[in-house]
Amino acid sequence: MKYFHRTHVSPDQAIRKAAAFFAPRLPPVEEGARRRRFAGPIGRLTVTVLAEGGHYTLVTVETDQPGESEIDKLAKRFLAVVHTMEEPTHVLRGSY
Repeated sequence: MKYFHRTHVSPDQAIRKAAAFFAPRLPPVEEGARRRRFAGPIGRLTVTVLAEGGHYTLVTVETDQPGESEIDKLAKRFLAVVHTMEEPTHVLRGSY
């Protein structure tokens, strides 16, 4: 599955947050300037951040599992966390 979120958070902030969020759950297997890859027993996940249009950052999270799997729930939760970085009053809801 592939998920994305556009944000005003800088690409550097977003990729640091990805490392902090996923590393305790999934070991990192690849680290690049704008890309992190994690893998574990629940699957593989790739986070890519791109500066888009000068004002936005496109955060893309891609998994190797079908929707609603455990790793997909983590991916969606991470994008909600990125949303709260930009808008701290945003309340995280949902079972993911």
